[in-house]
Amino acid sequence: MSDGTGDERAKPEADPAKADALPAVDFSTFLVSMSTSALYNLGLVADPSTGKRGEVDLTAARHTIDLLEVLKEKTRGNLEEAETRLLDSLLFELRMRFVEVSKE
Repeated sequence: MSDGTGDERAKPEADPAKADALPAVDFSTFLVSMSTSALYNLGLVADPSTGKRGEVDLTAARHTIDLLEVLKEKTRGNLEEAETRLLDSLLFELRMRFVEVSKE
């Protein structure tokens, strides 16, 4: 199909069905995504595409938890109250789960 510019390459089209399937992009969603990754590496959640739990990888889990801690330090004073509570809660929960899994 010609667009009148002389460039006849196919242009990617957005798939509205796929766009609706993803959560909104915001800081809280990013934090939850990171924490889910840590939980996967702790073997506590399943991969949604396979239904299989991740193998325990304490190094990867610790790295993700450390990244969340860096975010906490670097964003101090710049987050909304709800974002701060979420980040603190996620870090607490992930640290507790990390200790539990590392004892197994």
